[in-house]
Amino acid sequence: MAQIKTEHLRFLDLLKLSTRIFVVKPSRTFLTILGTSVGISAVVFLVSLGYGFQYLLLGKLVITEDSLATLSLSYPAESGLSISQKDVEEVLKIPKTKEISKLAEFPGEVWSGENSGLALIRAVEGNYFRLSGTNPDIGEAPKDNEPGVVISKQALLTLNLPADASSLGKEVDLKLTYQSDNADAEVKDVSTKQTLHIKGIITNESEAPLVYIPVSQVSEPPPFYKELFVKAENLDSVEFLKEKFSEKGFLISARLDLVSQARKVMNAITIVLAIFGVTALVVSAIGMFNTMIVGFLERIYEVGIMKSLGATDSNIRNLFLMESLIIGISGGVCGVLLGIGAGKFLGFLLNLLAARMGGKPLDLFITPVWFIFLVIGISAFIGLVAGFWPAQRASSLSPKEAFLRK
Repeated sequence: MAQIKTEHLRFLDLLKLSTRIFVVKPSRTFLTILGTSVGISAVVFLVSLGYGFQYLLLGKLVITEDSLATLSLSYPAESGLSISQKDVEEVLKIPKTKEISKLAEFPGEVWSGENSGLALIRAVEGNYFRLSGTNPDIGEAPKDNEPGVVISKQALLTLNLPADASSLGKEVDLKLTYQSDNADAEVKDVSTKQTLHIKGIITNESEAPLVYIPVSQVSEPPPFYKELFVKAENLDSVEFLKEKFSEKGFLISARLDLVSQARKVMNAITIVLAIFGVTALVVSAIGMFNTMIVGFLERIYEVGIMKSLGATDSNIRNLFLMESLIIGISGGVCGVLLGIGAGKFLGFLLNLLAARMGGKPLDLFITPVWFIFLVIGISAFIGLVAGFWPAQRASSLSPKEAFLRK
């Protein structure tokens, strides 16, 4: 019989020989793949949960791109100060200030049909929703000079209106009570120029009864403002503006700072979850290594026969490495599918529970595509590492040693 030369053992032949493990030792092979897939699935599940939390939190913080470069300015409550038109003009003079939006808040009354209730009325400009990152959960924010309002769930309840899309388009009338920061000044009731329609609804139950109206629809301009939203020229200008506004005594809140802190916290949580997953992965890798060693010990006689027929050391080494690589990749693919499937199933149950309790559905598990390929690559690497020693040991055996050990 002709001897097998190294160049004659093609990749396809090597693959066919390696897949014999699924026929010769099916139970052991599938159990090894299962153990690896459990470790991989734990990594995928926990890291996907970490990314889900991260995107969920950042998604709440970053509603619009402009809001990242926007600072919120207000005076401390204990100062008793309000933002005047003079303050607004001074803010506009500061370099690197690109755009501002004024918010005035006063108590008032809102009614629809025969129902009425008390609420906080916020008179805002058209760019407020874009700069502040506040967006309705249902419907949309009114555009510039558009006669529409955004109303909170609690305010709708005072009007006996449902907090769903059926309330969009309903007519509402409002009255604001202008109160000066001067205690001796007269309190003045101001109405809107016309009846307004509900354009958007905020469903957050923790929000007080709020109604956002365009300041252009108020019959008289507000005497002062509660808050200013200042957009910087770019993200690099945010720190410069924070320093300038601090010198003027403003309390400053920057969404960029919140996002930065939230990202750090969520990255730490993701790393901790990944460590737990990697621990499970190490256990499964040890199981794979044990399987490959046992497989080598059981096939010593087979290795001797192959060597006596002309198989080279590299043929034997590649055969064992290919088998461990196949087991590793198979465990990785199955683990990814199992981890993603477990996340989707748990997410479905949680969303089902949230829907019954009146909450909104959430995508709690997010698996980045790059992470899927990384995990499969790591599982393939683990397979090669687990099969390296048995492959080296098998390739170094001589036919005589193999037969004597048998």
